Amino acid sequence: MRVLVVGGTGTLGRQIVRRALDQGHSVRCLVRNLQRATFLKEWGAEVVYGNICKPETLPSALVDIDAVIDAATARATDSLSIAKVDWTGKVNLIQAVKSAGIERYIFFSILRAEEYPNVPLMQIKHYTELFLAESGLNYTILQLCGFMQGLIGQYAIPILDNQPIWITGESAPIAYIDTQDVAKFAVRALEVPATEKQTLPIVGTRAWRAEEIIKLCEQLSSRESKISRVPLGLLRFMRRFTRVFQWTYNISDRLAFAEVLASGKPLDAPMKEVYETFGLDPKETTTLESYLQEYFGRIMKKLKELDYQQNKAKKSKKKKDFFF
Repeated sequence: MRVLVVGGTGTLGRQIVRRALDQGHSVRCLVRNLQRATFLKEWGAEVVYGNICKPETLPSALVDIDAVIDAATARATDSLSIAKVDWTGKVNLIQAVKSAGIERYIFFSILRAEEYPNVPLMQIKHYTELFLAESGLNYTILQLCGFMQGLIGQYAIPILDNQPIWITGESAPIAYIDTQDVAKFAVRALEVPATEKQTLPIVGTRAWRAEEIIKLCEQLSSRESKISRVPLGLLRFMRRFTRVFQWTYNISDRLAFAEVLASGKPLDAPMKEVYETFGLDPKETTTLESYLQEYFGRIMKKLKELDYQQNKAKKSKKKKDFFF
């Protein structure tokens, strides 16, 4: 199948490209920055310039395409707002796909987005779900709730660097999932008719609270963490403050997600029927324990090697100082 991946340079997008290529699909990637996408070309994907916020760049990228997997989203540091990318851009893309006569469209949303209308990204994802359902396209909506990759910077690195870990006073348990596993579902959806015109949750093996993840990181690193709790009121103030400046709009919108975490409602969903629909084995899904164990195993090994090299250099220097 000839697949267009939108957002192929992102954390999730690159895993989708890799998976689709491994499964024998012909992959084209729509990217805003061709230089950042050189690794995708090295993998064997075709890379073309395009910007979903510039609808005139889309038709040529959609020529001879059978399906679209849309993994694009605004980054917190983007100059473009979440509304511009995740709403206006998605509307542009969906309309362009329909005009091109392409029916198959895979979209990533957020689990229970409809329950949080005051959280900009959640509201936009919900509206996009509704727009897509009414578009006439043969869509599949995969509702996610958090990537394991994001936990490295949030928990693992601060512990290793002896820096504080910032968490809210209350934290809802979240069923984090590895982006490689999400990619399996996304690419598999192209081959399973039962996923057509369906909205399905895609979550990890169990939901974890922040305190549980911190404890696991401490065990795997043999280090103690420094925990700093941020009052929800402070996050609300920071959100209002960052809305004052246009260049911090995305940061403000991301801070609003703290309302979801503070709600205490688990971001989780039953997956038994989903695995059966996709024909995938749940035993092959990465657990958070194994993901972090693999990460800390590599890092601690490197740290030991670095410490050995530094000690060796010090001993060598002492010997030279003794003779001279």
